[in-house]
Order: sequence, then structure tokens, then C-alpha cells
Amino acid sequence: MSTEDLESYEADAELSLYREYRDVVGLFSYAVETERRFYLANNVDLQVKSAAGEVFFDVKMADAWVWDLHRSARFVRTVRVVTFKDVNIEELSKAEINLP
Repeated sequence: MSTEDLESYEADAELSLYREYRDVVGLFSYAVETERRFYLANNVDLQVKSAAGEVFFDVKMADAWVWDLHRSARFVRTVRVVTFKDVNIEELSKAEINLP
């Protein structure tokens, strides 16, 4: 496989992942960004903890979708992330539903 073929494959995979994100983002209440991943979730529990003088974040999510190019199954029931870096949690606004 040539470098050009590999770059084309990765570009197609990223476009596919973006399209999936666009299709599912309306199903979730929160966007969660950690140092390694981006998640969409409907339930988020953030706990700030400390041990041996170090502060860390324990994030538990339920009913989630993971932005990960290399995962075959991006929908997950529960996720737990423990990190020493900042965690950004944003509540997503729901679009108004217009009934005919």
C-alpha cells in the first residue's frame, strides 16, 4: 500500500466518522473532551479526587458514543476515564422539535 493510498484511506475514514458524529450528536445531552478522547453522552458524573498530593479526575459516562477512528463499535453503555489532565464537559442544547 502506497503512502498516497494510506492517506486516502485515512481521509475517507475520518469523513465517515464525522458523518456518523453529525448523525448522532442530536441524541446526546453532553459533549465530554478528555486528553485522549472525545465523547458524547447522556449521563456524566465528574468527581475530582486526590491521592498522595495529586489531583485527578474520575469521569463516569453512561449511554455514550466515542470519537475514535479505530473503534469498530463506538456506542458504549458505560465509560470510565481517570485522568490527571483537565476534562471539558459541555451541555449540548437540544434543537426545538417542530411537529407538523
